[in-house]
Amino acid sequence: MLCNLSNTYLSASAWGVRATLHRARAEQYTLATRKRRDRGLPHPIEDFLFQYYPYPFALLELWQPGCGTMLEWEKTQESPTPPGFSTRYYSWADGYVFADPRNLTTKEIDRLSWISELLTATKDRTSNFACHGLHEWAMVYRGKNVRHEKITPLRLPQAEIDALVESRTICCSHHDAFRFFAGEARPMNHLQPTLDRRIELEQPGCVHANMDLYKWAAKAMPWISSDLLLDCFELALELRDLDMRASPYDLAAWGREPVYIETAEGRRVYETEQRRLAAKAGPLRERLIAGLKRIEI
Repeated sequence: MLCNLSNTYLSASAWGVRATLHRARAEQYTLATRKRRDRGLPHPIEDFLFQYYPYPFALLELWQPGCGTMLEWEKTQESPTPPGFSTRYYSWADGYVFADPRNLTTKEIDRLSWISELLTATKDRTSNFACHGLHEWAMVYRGKNVRHEKITPLRLPQAEIDALVESRTICCSHHDAFRFFAGEARPMNHLQPTLDRRIELEQPGCVHANMDLYKWAAKAMPWISSDLLLDCFELALELRDLDMRASPYDLAAWGREPVYIETAEGRRVYETEQRRLAAKAGPLRERLIAGLKRIEI
């Protein structure tokens, strides 16, 4: 099993520059989160990407080129891989180190194949832009389990939140969002997504499916590049921002203006933003699929 494209060769100085620039870009996010964590100052938007997606800061900070790139590496150096690289996935030959698909286990190949299948099925499905972010409202329906109440308060009385949930059609297609619905809100959802139906139901307009591109990129490391991983992270940050601004939570303390989806104008604003971000997600999904096709899975 080898990468399906001709290899690119990078000198030590060339890939060193790329790694330095990449770390600087990633640290715009990781350093701020580290400082907040040290001071016990939670952030309902930015912290989410390091909590819900429990990947270490180093995964974003350390540059890896992806499959098909050979990095110059001196024989005299102690490790056959650059600092921070996973030695199990890399091989060394003729003064170069490279991500070697021959080191994948059968289980890992199956996982990458499933990710590729999910991304392809999602890409080819018709987008739905009619959800209007009601999933966050359905999660706090009846007020028995308000997920973020220790960080930020609700901006509306519980009765008004419940009334909106009961008055609108809920059409969440994303399993990981649906599983956090309040029990009483689950039967109101037009779909009943399960883990086993992800390939069947996920669609490219979904805020959470597009946010998950970061997760699939992380699981596809080191076979896709760190540049693509960070692109997916930055999009996920934008999506999370919209997700929370359209929620019933009050984010005034973080300088965020609500998207008032309880109004017709607010729903129009939400859909406009959802479409804009879905348009950004499409090329990233295509790049992930192409990255996985670089190896024979």
